[in-house]
Amino acid sequence: MPKTIGSTNQTSDDTPIELQEMAKAIASLPERYRDVVAPAMQRVVECSTRRRRILNLVQEALSQLRLDMKYLIFDLEATRRERDQYKEMLEKDGLL
Repeated sequence: MPKTIGSTNQTSDDTPIELQEMAKAIASLPERYRDVVAPAMQRVVECSTRRRRILNLVQEALSQLRLDMKYLIFDLEATRRERDQYKEMLEKDGLL
């Protein structure tokens, strides 16, 4: 559930604790100071959220890449086994 700070800043439960603490400190400032600092705090929260989303996307992409690599290695090994079997069959038949 979002928490508002001043009239424009928001943090949420997935915002790092340090930023939540800073948001609370900003919320306790007198209005004239809060109005000056609150927009900067909002930008920091937005950047933090954006970086977290990007990190999650990168982690998911790496996980998918690892899985794809496992499949490719499996396919490569299977192809090599098949090649060796056909080569052996050709050698037995005297065609190679």
